[in-house]
Amino acid sequence: MRLVFAGTPAVAVPTLHALAARHEIAAVVTRPDAPQGRKRVLTPSPVAAAAEALGLPVIRAARLDDEATAQIAALDADLGVIVAYGGIVREPLLSAPRHGWINLHFSLLPAWRGAAPVQRALIAGDTELGVSVFQLVPALDAGDVFAMQTVDIPADATADTALAILAEAGAGVTDDVVTGIAGGTATATVQEGTITLAPKLVFEDGALDWTQPVASVFARYRGVTPEPGAHTTIDGARLKILAAAPAADAPSLAPGEVFATKTAVLIGCGAGALEVTRVQPAGKGAMNAADWWRGLRADESVRAGS
Repeated sequence: MRLVFAGTPAVAVPTLHALAARHEIAAVVTRPDAPQGRKRVLTPSPVAAAAEALGLPVIRAARLDDEATAQIAALDADLGVIVAYGGIVREPLLSAPRHGWINLHFSLLPAWRGAAPVQRALIAGDTELGVSVFQLVPALDAGDVFAMQTVDIPADATADTALAILAEAGAGVTDDVVTGIAGGTATATVQEGTITLAPKLVFEDGALDWTQPVASVFARYRGVTPEPGAHTTIDGARLKILAAAPAADAPSLAPGEVFATKTAVLIGCGAGALEVTRVQPAGKGAMNAADWWRGLRADESVRAGS
């Protein structure tokens, strides 16, 4: 198959590698270089860097406008493959490749249609995650599904770890679908089940509610780590929580009550407690949670979320 591939973040790279090994990639479409780090150095996207390492032509486009559409249409591709590109494919580009476009999505559709499927699934406490490859249509993540696969994710995995695992699994699933389309054996079925939506996360989604049971607090921590980041307030100052887990054999603590040990800080929840091992206070670097608490010299009346 002669393909055009569209993607931007690191989670799209495994699929690009898998497809490049078996098919002709006419061009790779990705978002423009973006400033990174404290010095704001313009840096290629992970997909751009991978494509250039493979010797593939790269089209940088902030959006798939008339100019980008004309460039892609001129490639005369058999199929378009998109993985987390970060832009919407509309007509006439949607129909430009002979077989249209397929999309690797990191959920078991129709669950979690949208920009943050893994994050929203973790926040909701879902225990079954997976990937879907579907035919791209104008409606959001609504096309017929060629393949779906459930993927084992560790019970303590945060969103970045879960996405990395799903990306590797999804690469193989996508490659199989492309091969099936090339051979005329691939079939797609209409999505069935309850539709749930996964809008992009915002900073406020990272706020931990200590009145909730520890399972819910931990689920939100997993879903918002590393971005936008789990956070709370201590005595009015924001605190980012970098590493945490449900506490075992914790003392009875009120919601938001803090109890320090030599190696960690326990924070009470509506039921149970969260063991916090690494934090980042506002304006400072990451540090051990117990060291942060000792340095704070807070009295017993201070509560998380206050």
